[in-house]
Amino acid sequence: MLTIDNLKVALDADAGLVRAIDGLSLAIRRGETFALVGESGCGKSMTALALMRLLPENGNVEEGRIEIEGHDVLALPESSMRAVRGGRIGMIFQEPATSLNPVMRVGEQIVEAIESHTDLRGEAARAKAIEWLKRVGIPEPERRIDEYPFRLSGGQKQRVMIAMTLACEPDFLIADEPTTALDVTIQAQILDLLKQLQREQGMGLLLITHDLAVVSGMAQQVALMYAGQIVEVASAAEFFAAPKHPYARALLRALPDTAKRGGALAAIGGTVPALWQEFSGCRFAPRCERVMDVCHRTLPEMERCGASSVRCLLYRDGAMPAAPADSAEPLRYAAPPRVEAPAQALLEVRDLSVRFPIRKGLLQRVSGAFTAVGGVSFDIPAGRTLALVGESGCGKTTTGKAIVQLLRQQAVIGGQALFEGQDLFALDGEALRSARRAVQIVFQDPFGSLDPRMRVFDILEEGLIALRPEMDAPARRERLHALVDQVGLRRDALDRYPHEFSGGQRQRIAIARALAVSPRLIVCDEPTSALDVSVQAQILNLLRELQRDTGVSYLFITHNIGVVEYIADQVAVMQRGLIEELGSVESVLGEPQTDYTRTLLAAVPRIAMPAPG
Repeated sequence: MLTIDNLKVALDADAGLVRAIDGLSLAIRRGETFALVGESGCGKSMTALALMRLLPENGNVEEGRIEIEGHDVLALPESSMRAVRGGRIGMIFQEPATSLNPVMRVGEQIVEAIESHTDLRGEAARAKAIEWLKRVGIPEPERRIDEYPFRLSGGQKQRVMIAMTLACEPDFLIADEPTTALDVTIQAQILDLLKQLQREQGMGLLLITHDLAVVSGMAQQVALMYAGQIVEVASAAEFFAAPKHPYARALLRALPDTAKRGGALAAIGGTVPALWQEFSGCRFAPRCERVMDVCHRTLPEMERCGASSVRCLLYRDGAMPAAPADSAEPLRYAAPPRVEAPAQALLEVRDLSVRFPIRKGLLQRVSGAFTAVGGVSFDIPAGRTLALVGESGCGKTTTGKAIVQLLRQQAVIGGQALFEGQDLFALDGEALRSARRAVQIVFQDPFGSLDPRMRVFDILEEGLIALRPEMDAPARRERLHALVDQVGLRRDALDRYPHEFSGGQRQRIAIARALAVSPRLIVCDEPTSALDVSVQAQILNLLRELQRDTGVSYLFITHNIGVVEYIADQVAVMQRGLIEELGSVESVLGEPQTDYTRTLLAAVPRIAMPAPG
């Protein structure tokens, strides 16, 4: 159905010509799910944009062919391509907050897509939009269809994007991180829906994701991408049972789970190399645990290795090197010792409630109130982590934002949030400014929380100037250099703008900003949801290392149960603004007491390790 042959895409950037995709070839059959995985910045999303002919203005296809059922996409005039997008090829974009029009109701946007690519009009198109909102798990779709995007949670916006794309019933679907912002129950629902559509319509699916558990359950074929090139192609069974490339083995070792609690994850040191340079050897060599001298001076080609193909000099001339035993020592960071919990809690939340006014009519008069959080209580001791889990829209993010005083103007907040005995809700002026030094937040949507007009250096320095005025300019610069090193970015990132980074790289910038002022409590709202497993391992190791060294506490809002198993000390399970279950990780995840918690855990995707072949 889809064939890509020797695709090369270049971007004209200030640093030079960036070869974002360098000789990519793959083929996807009708009805097949083909997963494209790899680190942030490797070129996965750029591949999707090239297929849709939506490259940025400074990008162009230098070479190669893209054919869909024999038709050359690159040769079509733009007028014909507009009919292909949405109708023949649908795309679920990575960041729903930037893909939805903020001044249009979500229903209007879905209806617009339906009317553009199907024969339905008017009320029939609206009825179909409501049907698809219901199918993707939006509660009260008849009411939510008239909401603006800003009134929806991150996961709900992602579901709207999925509904808009699938409502047009495309022949071929490109899904760029389609479940990143979704909780496990809705993720399972969406993945089951995609499987159903494939069975009914024979839809081909290019799945771009960093969630290897999702790949294990969805894909028939897997292509691993690194620095603009495919480095391994294999069936899903072969890839997970016997990965060939050293990069593939390192990725699988970096996954967090209960067995790795108390130790450091095997994060891959370094970062993806800059793609404006000329390479004389293997692009993964500086980070490879099996590197040889020849790797630095010889460009590897794709080699056949049984049913797989791999770009590695270990497999030259059909050689089959023995897979190394996984190192007992992690590639980065030392295992942090366990810290005993102090008797006094750092943060005590008591009967927290958050109510948003409902406004109607031309004058937007208040006609009622919506209770997002209905009275929750929990404690976080110094040096410990409380994970807050639950379905999208249950009130997790609202709880975090209320604690850091970001909802004072929009909502009515009740209860107390005692930070070292001082009620955060009662603070104002200089006292509130002082508290902000101690309590920081990492937002779920890194694009929306970074000023697009400021360079990364200015974004990070802004917090230091406001909250750490005692630091002079040289001290601030030194601090920022240390920060980008900590979160796995190159120092030249400081001179670039947010739009020049991938979603995962922007998330690392957001984490660096929160860490800049050395807070004592960090509200982490899905801090690793946009990160691939290798960078996720770096960030989780970093957060544990900071907790060990500084005693910082975390309120960790997430839907990734693997991350909860690894990093959290306690878990609070939320549903509809209330805490359903609260306890230690071992008790809640090991012996859940409520049906809701059991349902959540049953929906968690796990990597299956089938026999290869």
